[in-house]
Amino acid sequence: PYQLAFGRQPRHPFNPPASTFIFSKPHDYWTQVITYRNTVLKQAKANILHQQQLSKTRFDKNRSHPSFVLGDLVWMKILVGRHKLTARYIGPARIIQILSPVSFIVEDDNLQQFQVHSNNIRRVYSR
Repeated sequence: PYQLAFGRQPRHPFNPPASTFIFSKPHDYWTQVITYRNTVLKQAKANILHQQQLSKTRFDKNRSHPSFVLGDLVWMKILVGRHKLTARYIGPARIIQILSPVSFIVEDDNLQQFQVHSNNIRRVYSR
């Protein structure tokens, strides 16, 4: 019945795959290679996009998205010249200008201005 319905012998999961292909014309080999290549590239692209989405969800799961407004008091991270037991942050400083959603101009108590990234500042909370 299988041969009548599909016109070929059935393939069983335990049979080894065919290692040779029979083409009616020599040019058919090239079209087979192109279709196989396109299939592999599409699958690779789909796998890359899937892994990127998984990485993004893992990253965003533990990521806080701080939003700062003008006048907020923040601590600035000490990036250079810090020793093991010294303070990690200095301040407080006040945000005086927003350059982009992640870049700010802050001014400390000595009226010095610094351009900082949102990764390098922490909000000051009152006790």
